[in-house]
Amino acid sequence: MVRMPPIATSSTLSASARRTAAPAWLVMLLVCAGQFLVVLDVSVVNVALPAMRSGLGLSELGLQWIVNAYVITFAGFMLLGGRAADIFGRKRIFVVGLALFTVASAAGGLAQQPWQLIAARTIQGVGAAVLSPATLTILTTSFPAGPARTRAIATWTAVGAGGGAVGGLVGGVLTEYLSWRWVLLINVPVGAAVLTGAALWLAESRQGAARRLDVPGALLVTGGLGLVAYGIVQTETHGWGSATALLPLAAGLMVVAVFVAVEARTKAPLMPLGLFRLRSVSSANAAMVLSGAAMFSMWYFLSLYMQNVLSYQPLWAGLSFLPHSLCIVLGSKAAPRLMNRLGAKTLAIGGAVISLAGMVWQSTLTVDGTYLGTILGPGILMALGAGLTATPVAAIATSGADPADQGLVSGLINTSRQMGGALGLSVLSTVAASRVAAGHGRAALADGYGTAFAVGAVALSVSIVLMLLALPRRRTDVAHG
Repeated sequence: MVRMPPIATSSTLSASARRTAAPAWLVMLLVCAGQFLVVLDVSVVNVALPAMRSGLGLSELGLQWIVNAYVITFAGFMLLGGRAADIFGRKRIFVVGLALFTVASAAGGLAQQPWQLIAARTIQGVGAAVLSPATLTILTTSFPAGPARTRAIATWTAVGAGGGAVGGLVGGVLTEYLSWRWVLLINVPVGAAVLTGAALWLAESRQGAARRLDVPGALLVTGGLGLVAYGIVQTETHGWGSATALLPLAAGLMVVAVFVAVEARTKAPLMPLGLFRLRSVSSANAAMVLSGAAMFSMWYFLSLYMQNVLSYQPLWAGLSFLPHSLCIVLGSKAAPRLMNRLGAKTLAIGGAVISLAGMVWQSTLTVDGTYLGTILGPGILMALGAGLTATPVAAIATSGADPADQGLVSGLINTSRQMGGALGLSVLSTVAASRVAAGHGRAALADGYGTAFAVGAVALSVSIVLMLLALPRRRTDVAHG
């Protein structure tokens, strides 16, 4: 699930920002459609991955870049996209982001070579990072503060959750009855329709005070993360001691170090480093990186297992994910109430423990597994725990920050989840591929995917220990810890 938290407040908006040239329902429809596309494309490709591999001749490790190219650029440019919307106008940035996303979707659907598909997914991620923050700020500036805005945000959140939940099913239907290409091409007519509606009916708004865009910061963090992920992938083929792996790893770490130096000196940093002096912010983001690294890859490996080992057709693989999707939505919806009873820290740890139990169970994958005996039970635990964990960790991160920094800190926690997921997918894919290479046939594939879940369980265990030791428990602890 992807959440875009930076919410503009009425005190930061001009009078024109609070006016809309279209009925409220139409504004809601347009921005929610844009958000639905963004979230859908995080998960919709998972079921289509085996078909993409056979269609374009992708390697086992190359498959992860179909996912990671989107996630890395989405995470790296997300905060920049939100700031660009405030400066240049929410409608303008919405249109630019959606146009970029739509064109990249067409290019990906028509790709004839693996690098063309990966390049298109990269540009898609940039478009999504520009588009998604604008959807929420347009919504909050189009509805007055109070019940109307609350209902609008709730609808936006539900649509985003729905996009993540139905991604596997949509991908399965399109791959089964049309082609894997339609997993991307379906965005083109929908994107064109929303673009037309946005150009005709959305009102322009922007934040009054102009601020500098930290483009170097966004480029550096995205490039550094991409190089590190690439270096990790190369270790499977060439080993940890080879220059082919060490050079991109070292270069990536150097780029990240330069990013930190730039953020420490720029006047309008993408990621204000001073916020990490708050115990709540630093501990919650570290926990989110680790839990994201473990949980993000769940659907990726299960999709490969169901199709490559159990010989599921894409449609049945997509249908098989519905209970998982419903459980992550259920966990997310139940989390606020449970937080009031148990406390944020207790719920975060409890949710992570539930996911850990599912991940350990899922690591026992075998070549003769069944849906009821091998996939359904552990999948429900992993998904339910993930839904229960994300909300309290985000709440802890924001509770210690100043009101003016709430949106920024929320954006940071979302970025940490996506970046952790991208790096985790690189590590776990490499581990799985190494295990698969040591054997033969479907049994080796099952063993490799199971090993990936086992390593993910280790990462999640470290996250749980960190939550126990570092997350503040009470609000006063958050404020002063």
